[in-house]
Amino acid sequence: MRIKIHNNQLRNFDVCKIRIEMAIRVITTSIAPWLSVKNSPRAVDFYKSAFGAVESYRLEAPDGGLVVRLSVSGAEFWLSNESTGDQQPNKEPLGGDSVRMILTVPDPDSIFAKALEAGAKPVFPVGEEHGWRLGRLIDPFGLHWEIGKPIDGH
Repeated sequence: MRIKIHNNQLRNFDVCKIRIEMAIRVITTSIAPWLSVKNSPRAVDFYKSAFGAVESYRLEAPDGGLVVRLSVSGAEFWLSNESTGDQQPNKEPLGGDSVRMILTVPDPDSIFAKALEAGAKPVFPVGEEHGWRLGRLIDPFGLHWEIGKPIDGH
């Protein structure tokens, strides 16, 4: 028996298939930081250049606002301009001791060097301490990043 499918039916089939795939999509629990910075377009460029980040979502508002989800080898974080809504904008960005990002990568030395080339400032260079090969830097937006990996055997 042969079934004849018209273009219309094929489109309907594709739509149903997409709806089924979306319905069975598994949502996993995760925590992803949302970084609010003064110049989000520039920050997106920095994180792409420094960490090899890839955009997985982008929303541009008519008023110039920008929300972007970035991924560094599957580790996701969000980025947008500082909110000035009902809250007072931060005089100083959170960083240092209040918020610190930890980026765990196979080769911290090369990522640290790329971040410095892209405009970050070192706090301390990559070295070995407490079972980690790790360095700390401040990005151009005042956020502190520790870039490292656990040392084998720890």
